[in-house]
Amino acid sequence: MKTLAYYWLSLASVASATIDGTVTNKTTGKPQPMVTITLYKLGATGLEFIASVKSDAAGKFRIDQNLQGTRLLMSAYGGVTYNHMLPPNAPTTDVALDVFNSSRKPGGAKVMEHLVLFEPTAIELAISERYIWRNTGKTTFSDPDRGTLQFHVPPESKGIQVNCTAPQGQPIRRAPQPAGAPDVYKIDFPIKPGQSQIVVNYTLPFTSPGTFEGRIFYKGNPTSLIAPQGVQLKGDGLIFRGQDPQFGTSIYQTAAAAYKVEIVLQRPQAAEMDQSDPQIQFVLPKLYNKLAWVLALSLSILALGFALLYRSDQPVVSARKFGKRK
Repeated sequence: MKTLAYYWLSLASVASATIDGTVTNKTTGKPQPMVTITLYKLGATGLEFIASVKSDAAGKFRIDQNLQGTRLLMSAYGGVTYNHMLPPNAPTTDVALDVFNSSRKPGGAKVMEHLVLFEPTAIELAISERYIWRNTGKTTFSDPDRGTLQFHVPPESKGIQVNCTAPQGQPIRRAPQPAGAPDVYKIDFPIKPGQSQIVVNYTLPFTSPGTFEGRIFYKGNPTSLIAPQGVQLKGDGLIFRGQDPQFGTSIYQTAAAAYKVEIVLQRPQAAEMDQSDPQIQFVLPKLYNKLAWVLALSLSILALGFALLYRSDQPVVSARKFGKRK
């Protein structure tokens, strides 16, 4: 009896040490062979490589290792990787992994929102540009040569950082590469079906009133410019859309492919004192560093757009009114 019990216990142990499943190409709807599946363990120091296999002719795969804790299955196909998280105690048999065909054309991928967040102080202007993508198609937009996104930053910009987030993924850092034109960069980040976002952060020297010049290289909706309380934006073709009721931020829009805005930092009366008195530097609250604020602001912008759509006889700013972007 002890021998038989040990036998079944050994079989159960072998089964629990296996991860298996099927890779499906969601573009074709068929099982996908020759996909490289790599198992990682998430530890205190980051990702730890465990094992790597390829799917067979029927799209099946099997990894004869399975450690405890949170694991990550990374599927590489068509030059793009797709992640599948396995939390602790998650089923490890019949795991379904999805991949897509890749295309150098955007297809159903489009920038739905472009938010430019301004955060000026007396000596510096922090810019955060958030590109929210929506891919409604069945192919991944991937163009390593031209990049899936090209963006412009002023020549005096410092500390350019780019963070990209895939659908249901975590932000990852991507290094911007020169795109050929002066002060224009490209990002090689595949836009998978679903919602993705690319956030570009940098700083500029600033003295109020100052100016900021932006350029757009994609075809999509108007750009929203967000100014915190105490900051005013002015510029040709700039449309004031209202204020966020919770944070007091001002929302502007432009559909121009190239725009220039004047940034005026309005100091509170308490700071307007005689020059002989000790000077107090006026620094705006660091609202943009809080994820909850960013999410709330996005919802506020959407709510504002709907309100304007239904309460005004004039529709929300369209690219047709100001001329199509090239």
